[in-house]
Amino acid sequence: MHFPAILRVMGMLLILFSTSMLPPMVVSLIYHDGTSGAFAVGFLITLVTGVLLWLPVSGSRRDIRVRDGFIIVTLFWLLLALFGSLPFVVSERPQVSFVNAFFESISGLTTTGATVLSGIDQLPEAVRYYRQQLQWLGGMGIIVLAVAVMPMLGVGGMQLYRAETPGPIKNTKLTPRITETAKALWYLYLGLTAVCALAYWLAGMNLFDAIGHSFATIAIGGFSTHDASFAYFDSDAIDIVAIVFMLLAGINFALHFHAWHLRSIRPYLADTEAMTYLGIVLATAVISVVVLLSLGIFNKWYEAVRHGVFQAVAIATTTGFTTSGYHFWPNPLPVLLLSASFIGGCAGSTAGGMKVIRALLLYKQGMREIFRLVHPDALMPVKVGGKPMADEIISAVWAFFFLYVFSFVVLSLAMSATGVDLVTAYSAVAACLNNLGPGLGEVSQNYAGVSTAGKWILCLAMLLGRLELFTLMVLFTRTLWRG
Repeated sequence: MHFPAILRVMGMLLILFSTSMLPPMVVSLIYHDGTSGAFAVGFLITLVTGVLLWLPVSGSRRDIRVRDGFIIVTLFWLLLALFGSLPFVVSERPQVSFVNAFFESISGLTTTGATVLSGIDQLPEAVRYYRQQLQWLGGMGIIVLAVAVMPMLGVGGMQLYRAETPGPIKNTKLTPRITETAKALWYLYLGLTAVCALAYWLAGMNLFDAIGHSFATIAIGGFSTHDASFAYFDSDAIDIVAIVFMLLAGINFALHFHAWHLRSIRPYLADTEAMTYLGIVLATAVISVVVLLSLGIFNKWYEAVRHGVFQAVAIATTTGFTTSGYHFWPNPLPVLLLSASFIGGCAGSTAGGMKVIRALLLYKQGMREIFRLVHPDALMPVKVGGKPMADEIISAVWAFFFLYVFSFVVLSLAMSATGVDLVTAYSAVAACLNNLGPGLGEVSQNYAGVSTAGKWILCLAMLLGRLELFTLMVLFTRTLWRG
């Protein structure tokens, strides 16, 4: 391990992250909400800690190896969540414990959107803004790590594109150098956020809400500046804007880059994963609307269409916004929507879940095995977009699927041991492991009632889901620490 190199990177990240406390300070001064001091304290502690980590090893110029990368990626989320919780701990509004502050911070940075706060409408404007900003920064980190960093470690959904599959990625990089890749993604992410904020504002949101919800939408986060989420606005236009940008944010950002570069929608149409993703969301929406209409849940048919489509998109993409209490809808709708979140969005997007490309490969592999039962001597490669996938990729997908199911079962059992009912335990773990946010049962509104032990379990679930299991689990192997 090159610990000086690891400390240097983490110090630089903390120094950079400390600047994220400055915009909320400005918001606090504009609205005179009295929280600028809390963000100033968070800024100073984060900055000083980063300098103390970086300064002693600033002269180290050793390259970061793959095994160092696993530690850096994991510490990236843990340290930022820890220091991101400082404003919540220091601020008098809201008054929360450390575990609640850490839960809120890691939920924001992993773009899960599970909250322990209530009375959000009455919170200081700077705190409401900061929660949204955490998700936006986390979403940017996800994109850069998923597309530019994690493929180098051999983990994450994007390494599936190492095969000659159609789409914008051949050698897992958009541009020849990783710094140029990160810069291109930053501009794209920032541009989408700005357009989304403008669309929300034109649709009727005030500027504060438009910016805050654009942060959460593009990051597929789910935090809102209001307790009622999108039900607060009760606007068809705002819902339509949210649906469009949630769908866009769930698509591989490298695909957006390629389409923008070519000034064409052909890359989307030619990408099997993107088309499968849109098909899954569409099917979920159609089923939701049909069930709502047939059961007469809403008095007017267009209300059933509006809420059915919105909740299908919000849950299937793991965003977690709500316009209606979908957890009150009759079974099997809540279970269907929660199940859709297990698939999630595309690899290289800000969405959670297993990712569509993995689900697609699992399905194709299953069909191949059924075919082999009838034709045992036939050669039938698994193809995506007409291109055969290597056997090692199929094996990696099955390994990931096993670990995903195993983690879900173990964490659910651990949650049930804290005293919550089975519906709450299973849905809370599913919502956090899939980085979705709202669950069922006792966690349908927020997670304030979960015990301290339960919150730590769910924090682990959020981290496992965001790091796509392998990155975190490899830290517990002897192989990583040898040599």
